[in-house]
Amino acid sequence: MALYAIGDFHLSFTVHKPMDVFGKEWKDHVRKLRRNWLRTVRDTDTAVLTGDHSWGRNLEECLEDLEFIEELPGRKILLRGNHDMFWDAKKTEKLNERFAGRLEFLQNNFYAYEDYALVGTKGYCDEGRDSLEQLEKLLTREEQRLRISFEAAKAAGYRKYIMFLHYPPTSIYEEESRFTRMAEEYGAKKVVYSHCHGRRRYGDSIRGNWHGIEYRLVSSDYLRFVPDRIL
Repeated sequence: MALYAIGDFHLSFTVHKPMDVFGKEWKDHVRKLRRNWLRTVRDTDTAVLTGDHSWGRNLEECLEDLEFIEELPGRKILLRGNHDMFWDAKKTEKLNERFAGRLEFLQNNFYAYEDYALVGTKGYCDEGRDSLEQLEKLLTREEQRLRISFEAAKAAGYRKYIMFLHYPPTSIYEEESRFTRMAEEYGAKKVVYSHCHGRRRYGDSIRGNWHGIEYRLVSSDYLRFVPDRIL
């Protein structure tokens, strides 16, 4: 029983959104994802998908994309990404009810993997698009959601955590943020994130060991579309 992570599938079976416009490595990326997943993940394994699952604008447009994920081997836990328009954060419980036994959605809750609690939220970072007021609002909201996830796991008796984000844990050139501080506060063993695409973006945030925590980037193109073993 292994734990894997990968993000940014950017599926578009229903809507037309070819990804190879973002670089030649994205050409035929769905075939690569499926092939590498089948070679790597077993039915007894768990995989966390760290957001941007589908380009669909609503659940109807995303169903075929989610079915593709369902059919892959292993237990699949999904995190919300910035492009996941089908996912209203306030209605995560309804998604979990609808896809019960097939997919699990991580938002304001946690999931267990052996003696670890898998906690997480979409997160946010400064990419130069927001006013200071809007940026603070979005960061505070995601900080609160992450704390809910940690506290739920803590209340259930867990003391070992792996923290998942969609956005990187820090903005460009930062060495700490409210998300890294929370990881340290709760003693997270690892922080796993995605969102950073293209060789120029891979170094936007922390990778490797920092203050005793291992930071892992799992954007699908960074991983060459091979799920990354976390544990």
